[in-house]
Amino acid sequence: MNKIVRKTGTIVLTLIFVIAAFIVGRHLWDYYTTAPWTRDGHIRADVVQVAPDVSGQITDVNVADNQMVKRGQVLFVIDRARFELALRQAEATVALQKPLLAQAKREAARNRKLADLVATETTEESIAKVEQIEATITQAQTAVDVAKLNLQRATVVSPVDGYLNDRVPRQGDYVSTGRPVLSVVDSHSFHVDGYFEETKLAGVQINQPVEIIIMGESRRLHGHVESIAAGIEDRDRTAGATGLPNVNPTFNWVRLAQRVPVRIALDEVPENLRLVAGRTATVSVLQNAAPAKAGAKS
Repeated sequence: MNKIVRKTGTIVLTLIFVIAAFIVGRHLWDYYTTAPWTRDGHIRADVVQVAPDVSGQITDVNVADNQMVKRGQVLFVIDRARFELALRQAEATVALQKPLLAQAKREAARNRKLADLVATETTEESIAKVEQIEATITQAQTAVDVAKLNLQRATVVSPVDGYLNDRVPRQGDYVSTGRPVLSVVDSHSFHVDGYFEETKLAGVQINQPVEIIIMGESRRLHGHVESIAAGIEDRDRTAGATGLPNVNPTFNWVRLAQRVPVRIALDEVPENLRLVAGRTATVSVLQNAAPAKAGAKS
């Protein structure tokens, strides 16, 4: 009798272990294949490249590497002497033309009064002279405005609030128009890009709440799904020389799930947490939580 009980107990215990292993295995299968989470997440931010609008030698640098700057804060100053001279020259041209215009207007007015004694051709020439000098003054005033603008643009300011890169220009460097000199990481644009496997996209919806764990940080951040990429590159198809599709004829029997970018907006970031673009994060979509309202603060 005891032998039968022991044998039955062994069978029951074995069945319990088998059932438990099946449940755990099924849970792990669902977790790793269909649950909407990924370790392939990264902190991202918009990077603004600062390029001067005028060329010249840098005379003053008011910032340091990796410094936090505010929008409108002076970053560096380009040599202003050449632009100040150009402004003075343009203003002198305007000043030179003004008395000539006054004289031409007097002559035109006098010719109109003496219409009976002055040839029509002379009157027309005096009027044309007035119009010509007025156009010259307009052109010279435009040069003044351009010189003022160049003088103003010689002082380069930050376009956004953010952090500078680790290589700011130095005094004496020569910079050229339109060529980026430094970069500013926009501090108001931090977000997370999660690269979800295509098999997990069914559980990802717009405005769903998300939990984010940055590698090396114990604190959990919260956000919501802001957008899902509408397309990714097809690596098996390229454009041929004739414009026709060139499809790869080989097929790999082991097919890895494609990764689709999902943009995550951060709802709130602790003040003492410094976000760094490029850091790795684990992103988990909370399926049982209430969706965030559209337009939530990010």
